[in-house]
Amino acid sequence: MSNIGVTVITGSLRKESYSRKMGRALASLPAPGLTFSILEIGDMPHYNEDYEADPPVAFTRFRSAITASEALLFVTPEFNRGMPGVLKNAIDVGSRPWGKSVWNGKIAGVISMSTGPIGGFGAHHALRQSLMSVNVAVMPHPEAYIGMSPSLFDSAGALIDRSCAEFVTGFLASFRNWIEKQRSEPR
Repeated sequence: MSNIGVTVITGSLRKESYSRKMGRALASLPAPGLTFSILEIGDMPHYNEDYEADPPVAFTRFRSAITASEALLFVTPEFNRGMPGVLKNAIDVGSRPWGKSVWNGKIAGVISMSTGPIGGFGAHHALRQSLMSVNVAVMPHPEAYIGMSPSLFDSAGALIDRSCAEFVTGFLASFRNWIEKQRSEPR
């Protein structure tokens, strides 16, 4: 079984956000055949087509990283029943300039998180909608809505909730299968 490099993109910039903690915790979970690296998105300016004449270094770095990615895993909080603006901006940056989208044909999964019981349902579906519009093959099932996030981590940011760790481990096994299935289908 060869390792598949999974680029993790978190939708929160806050250093101690639960989405960022989950993104970091993925590497500590049993995920045979998957390796994880986090791609930071907070340094990108808001997308403006005028920048395409001389793209900011952050745009070029981000686009190159997505192009080189074997698979993508988004971990996002929910802001006002939607995805955070920084995440939508990353999707916009990667989809431009017109006809040169770095998202086209990529394989992805989505984990959404919230401090409440709904688990970021609104963000999850807003993100899926945007990803599908740029031709990303988003894993349809199982879905990962993780609520009550403050209770899942210790003070050092380690995932300590056993049932959540087991759920995410199962999700990652399904994600590995999804990646393999997408790789084997003609595009």
